[in-house]
Amino acid sequence: MISFTHSKTKSIKNVSEAQSPRSIFKMVKIYVDADACPVKNEIERIAVRHDLITYMVCNGGIRPSRNPLINLVVVNQESDAADSWIISNIEKNDICVTNDIPLAEQCLKKGGLAIRPNGMRFTLDNIGMAIATREIMGKIREGGEVTCGPPPFSKLDRSKFLNYMETMVRSASKS
Repeated sequence: MISFTHSKTKSIKNVSEAQSPRSIFKMVKIYVDADACPVKNEIERIAVRHDLITYMVCNGGIRPSRNPLINLVVVNQESDAADSWIISNIEKNDICVTNDIPLAEQCLKKGGLAIRPNGMRFTLDNIGMAIATREIMGKIREGGEVTCGPPPFSKLDRSKFLNYMETMVRSASKS
């Protein structure tokens, strides 16, 4: 059902233990809902800067990174298989990068942090509104109305993501 590929072919346990001299402490990890993520390169740069193990979780079709901190997790083609893997593995203060609102909600419930690729942070204070808006828009689409969808991803979105992700990593590392 779930396969794991790593550029150095180490097991997940060994990678976690071997990456950092700080391994005696709880290390923040980054989980990426990677199939349609436009900021994978930026996430890798942040992971390297902070020595953070990162899991790019996808249904396939993503080239593995040569960086030993970046782990590619390929799940089966079932609906929400990547989400399920992330939810099963994320822990308190770990960070999830996703546009998927229900996934973000589950990560927050487990004590994790969540951010969209455009830099918008999901929090316990705003996740309810995001879920309600998602449901309303779904009902509007079901009624046959054409909606415009989100704006195209921009350089400003990429810049905001880098700024807020950097802040989030520093904050999570202190906790």
